[in-house]
Amino acid sequence: MRLARSEDIAAIVALTATAYAPYTALLGAPPIPVTEDYAPRIDRGEIWLLEEGTELAGLIVLERHPDHAMIFSVAVAPAFQGRKLGIRLLNFADEKTRQWHLPEVRLYSNSRMERNIALYSTYGYRETGRRPNPYRPGWTVVDMAKPVDKAA
Repeated sequence: MRLARSEDIAAIVALTATAYAPYTALLGAPPIPVTEDYAPRIDRGEIWLLEEGTELAGLIVLERHPDHAMIFSVAVAPAFQGRKLGIRLLNFADEKTRQWHLPEVRLYSNSRMERNIALYSTYGYRETGRRPNPYRPGWTVVDMAKPVDKAA
């Protein structure tokens, strides 16, 4: 795992678009991570890249807040899916959250991304609420949280 640099932006955008492509089809529009401007997130040190050899296999966007860490996006390149790299990225988020001495890691997902929500639940996240997506009328956000002191 390494922090993203400005020269990684094209690879980050491409990986995110391909990783979220099935959800773009499901939702009828790209999920928020696909339309995100990643340059400020790189500048803030929020994007970590997972490389396999010389290829970008996955990434995680992790925000540090005063009382929690927030996962904005977890994306694994289609060629690398099925290898538990998503779990590796979630483990990284847990470890970073502990290093930052924060009690929990949070994330949110679209309510129609049921497969992801089930995965997060299996991994120890609990649903903390549902709310309308402020950026996409008609979409519902599922908020989830996981204390980092508990085993997955």
